[in-house]
Amino acid sequence: MLWAAVGALAASAVWAGGIFLLGPLGDKPDLAGYRAKANLCSAVDYSALRTEYTQEDTAPTHNSLKDKAIDQSYCSISLKTSSSSSYSDAYLSVEMDLHRTTDPSPEFTAVWSGYDQRYEGYEVEKVSGFGDEAYLVTEDTTSGAGTSGSRAVILAVRDGWMTYQMSWSTYSSSYATTTPPEVSDVSRWVKTDTRSTLENIRSD
Repeated sequence: MLWAAVGALAASAVWAGGIFLLGPLGDKPDLAGYRAKANLCSAVDYSALRTEYTQEDTAPTHNSLKDKAIDQSYCSISLKTSSSSSYSDAYLSVEMDLHRTTDPSPEFTAVWSGYDQRYEGYEVEKVSGFGDEAYLVTEDTTSGAGTSGSRAVILAVRDGWMTYQMSWSTYSSSYATTTPPEVSDVSRWVKTDTRSTLENIRSD
């Protein structure tokens, strides 16, 4: 009987601890007004990036998942500097997740604030003006005249239980006659396009 009583007390303590850590049962997800999109590409605005990539991708790739635990929407866009580009000069991807059962805050902070710990050569900067928390992640391995190496920019945003990433990447070899835009310029474009894209997702 003593062991049974001890076991019951331990189970109660664990259960209570779980409630303390996870919050009261029945908490509603804070989706901050965002809505799941079957075709996220229809809401993605990349007008600022079109400063460099003048050709519109008329057939971007998209997919989505709708579940009681999470809604996911993804869009992939090929970027070309001109109509004469045979292949993509750069790539843009956008993902939005609506977490319906678990607050993503701790994992989001850990993954993005420590991105440079996992991937060598990346720099991480916490930025303001986007939701509750946002990180700008950049990489630049180009050298010399920028004719070799790669560049990448990722803006990750958490607003309530919504998480979002807009990612741009390119290889210098993709640019046949010119060099890729500077990371600082792309970072500015990605910030601008993220603001308008998030507004689209909330208003649609």
